[in-house]
Amino acid sequence: MVGSECTHLEQIAEVEPQTPTGCTACLALGDTWVHLRLCLGCGFVGCCDSSPNQHATHHFEETGHPLMQSFERAEDWIWCYVDKVLIKPA
Repeated sequence: MVGSECTHLEQIAEVEPQTPTGCTACLALGDTWVHLRLCLGCGFVGCCDSSPNQHATHHFEETGHPLMQSFERAEDWIWCYVDKVLIKPA
């Protein structure tokens, strides 16, 4: 882990991405995204904060699901919105 500890790791669920090819909300809107994030609570796929709609953050704000994992091939990390900590594998 980088930074302080995350107190939400027990909330990681075995999830299937709701949309394996793009941001769930952007696809519905016909919009575009920059990078994708996977909610480890329910499988929602949302766009990152560099994207115009910031659906991953909006999903956290609406649901309270704290953990988003990068859904990009070359990235392996999790962000905890509540504890504001980046979690990387050991």
